Amino acid sequence: PFYLQSGKALAQKNSEIIIEFKRPPHLMFDDIEDDDFTANILSICIQPDEGIHLKLEAKVPDSHKTQSVDMEFHYRSSFKESRLPDAYERLLLDAVRGDASLFTRADGIEGAWKLMDPIITGWENDADAPPMVSYMPRSWGPIEAERLLSRSGRMWRHACSHPD
Repeated sequence: PFYLQSGKALAQKNSEIIIEFKRPPHLMFDDIEDDDFTANILSICIQPDEGIHLKLEAKVPDSHKTQSVDMEFHYRSSFKESRLPDAYERLLLDAVRGDASLFTRADGIEGAWKLMDPIITGWENDADAPPMVSYMPRSWGPIEAERLLSRSGRMWRHACSHPD
């Protein structure tokens, strides 16, 4: 399944893609309990701290056990001596320079609305459509989003989130 969570005034301004890999069809070692095995997860951190995380199960040397290990790269921590501009700073500088390559073109915006308008209209006109839900500012979103994933044994992950 594919899940998308988006909102305004959430707990943190954060853009990330998280891929949870399927379990292998069989475990390599007989003495590994199902409860001890966690899924491999690839987290691509888009903003505000660009980077990548890989959490995977690795074999412990000289044993038949596995352990969750993390591999991680972030521009900010890897290039401490370099000043990294934030996204809006870069966008404003490009606007001053006349470089529109990072700006959304009008046909892109029109295409997005061409896709979204029928969805919004259908939602508004369908009496059986689920209700629009709200959430408290500075939360991770509506509780209904948590329930949606928990019905299939999943949960939202915030791998790229860092406390302020």
